[in-house]
Amino acid sequence: MTISALPDGPFRGRPLVALLAIVALMLAAANLRGGLVVVGPLVEPIRAALDISASAFSLLTTLPLICFGVVSICVPWLTRCWAPQRLAIAGLLTISLGVALRLVDHYPLVILGTLVLGMAIAVLNVLIPGLVKDFFPRQVGIMTGFYSVTLSLGAGLGVYLAVPLMEQFGNWRYPVALWALLPLFCLLFWLPMLRVRGVGRPSNPVRVSLWRDKIAWAITCYMGLQSFYFYSMATWLPKILLESGLDAHQAGTATALINLVSIPFNLFVPILAARLRSQQWLVLGIFAASFAGVAGLWWQAAAAPMLWASLIGMGCGGSLSLALSFFVLRADNTAQATALSAMAQSIGYLLAALGPVALGVLRDLSGAWQWALGLMLVLQLMQLGFGWFSARPVNVVPDQDK
Repeated sequence: MTISALPDGPFRGRPLVALLAIVALMLAAANLRGGLVVVGPLVEPIRAALDISASAFSLLTTLPLICFGVVSICVPWLTRCWAPQRLAIAGLLTISLGVALRLVDHYPLVILGTLVLGMAIAVLNVLIPGLVKDFFPRQVGIMTGFYSVTLSLGAGLGVYLAVPLMEQFGNWRYPVALWALLPLFCLLFWLPMLRVRGVGRPSNPVRVSLWRDKIAWAITCYMGLQSFYFYSMATWLPKILLESGLDAHQAGTATALINLVSIPFNLFVPILAARLRSQQWLVLGIFAASFAGVAGLWWQAAAAPMLWASLIGMGCGGSLSLALSFFVLRADNTAQATALSAMAQSIGYLLAALGPVALGVLRDLSGAWQWALGLMLVLQLMQLGFGWFSARPVNVVPDQDK
């Protein structure tokens, strides 16, 4: 069915505007990680330019996660004051400002830019699932899949292009500056969206509270545990493999497989989720891949590192896209989807910020990775339980509706 034929969508008879909306959403998604991760491959030249320690540099990657957790919860209030499209445009402009501040040679201003960048991304993280439901109420599966894939591709491009662009232009600021300019290009597609009114947006926005809803809490815990899992594995998998006897090239290749393998699962899991009344078997399949990957690392990391990394990538891609799907599938309207997204991402990213620290502490205390990986296996079982409960065909019920 074409977008123009949808009887309950905002683009009926306007396929070109629908195409603009798709491009606008995807371009926004592409900007949600690139400006953050681009600094990773540039650690040494940035540290030299700013004259900072490794721990000071680590704030450039950990502070945004804290911003995600703190700011996300405020987004539903913002949507009651301003239209989501206006907030999206303001978010893109703020991302550009935040990245630009990270180009200077003054460390306090770089930290300020990191905070600004993290807050802007937090707003868009919460807004986009609601806008997907708002703009494409009958195509939430495929649109969530596209969004999830574009999110991963944006992160991948940020890392992949960093060193080649630095070598091409002779300065680390060029690859970083790219992510200050791209949000401005996105505005060409977002400005026409100011005239679009989605079908799921109430005429008089009201406060939606889900803090006493069991489904909302289950989705929140599922989102938090999958974030904990992904950021822990992304941080420590290279170290785990190096300590198991692999060389740097093998460890790097295995780690890269996590993002590569996750891409098809980013796309197809939301499409399947939208077609199923219950997503419990999807939850079980994703758990099986994740659990097997971590169990393989716990048993003997060097035995089949590419297989373990591929299984972890399947689990990371599938669990993230399924969590994003829950935001729209378990909500009756855009306001509920935004509130659920805010609740789940605020707590989820705070948990994510704790993940690498917790595993690192366990490694230091025990002298090996078995205790840390054992914790991950236990948390995977907990994630299965929360996911199984979330996957039932039951929508959230706000406090005022109970």
